[in-house]
Amino acid sequence: MITTMTNDIIVFDRDIVRQNRNRSMAKLKDHNFLFDWSINQIKKRLSDIKREFPLALQIGCRHDMPDLSSNGVKKVITTDIAEQLNPDIQADEEFFPFASKSFDLIYSALNLHTTNDLPGTLIQIKSALKADGLFIATILGGETLYELRDSMNQIELNLTGGIHPHIAPFADMPQMGNLMQRSGFALPVIDSEKITVTYDNALKLMQDLRFMGEGNALKDRKKKFSNYNYFGQVIQDYAQKYSEPDGRIRATFEIIFLLGWSPHESQQKPLKPGSAKNRLSDALKTSEEKLPC
Repeated sequence: MITTMTNDIIVFDRDIVRQNRNRSMAKLKDHNFLFDWSINQIKKRLSDIKREFPLALQIGCRHDMPDLSSNGVKKVITTDIAEQLNPDIQADEEFFPFASKSFDLIYSALNLHTTNDLPGTLIQIKSALKADGLFIATILGGETLYELRDSMNQIELNLTGGIHPHIAPFADMPQMGNLMQRSGFALPVIDSEKITVTYDNALKLMQDLRFMGEGNALKDRKKKFSNYNYFGQVIQDYAQKYSEPDGRIRATFEIIFLLGWSPHESQQKPLKPGSAKNRLSDALKTSEEKLPC
């Protein structure tokens, strides 16, 4: 089990993460559209994989429970850090309580972006998979909420001369591809989609995030409430920069898709260097020149 945070840096207060998710329970059904969209995309991608998964683990419970029986899934165990979301097993994603080689499939919809040690979490996920087991997940990417981040930072800088973190730092696709490889997943596939959602104003967006359970859980977040003047100016700045023709403001969510397999000898292997039987120059009908030593 991996227990050491990467570089000993703790970005998120995991107690606040749990509290935010628990508090969202009352209104989550009206605000979990991103989670439902993500789990439906995971289900669609699973439909392209023709095999059976006798035992699956679902990490995160903020979406409707999907019926994966048509995807070859026989049984699902759920886990979440928040007990109010009623998981089968309450557990912190950073400290997996599952034995090695337990699951045929592990999937997660927008649940791993607030882990402090994401590399360690991915390693634990791979360890919990049986040989040739599949991991598929969505995670918020680096372009997420760039509009809100910009307006908040700009107004706070204008008012105080400094900036406190308000929105979590999100990994981008190259970083996630590197992490999947470092974590030991075979045949990793990484891609992303951007979803644009419109709101009446920035305050409505911030309320939506809170009801999703995505309130500010950064360890170094500003502990005191910002004054009304700050939020008023953020709303105005956001509207000036990021409004649609109908007057509604837009918010971007980048969803990164992760897919990787637990290594198995039956999987396709990359060719060894020098094993090619044909020259690239012959295929391109060009001459081959040696580089100077």
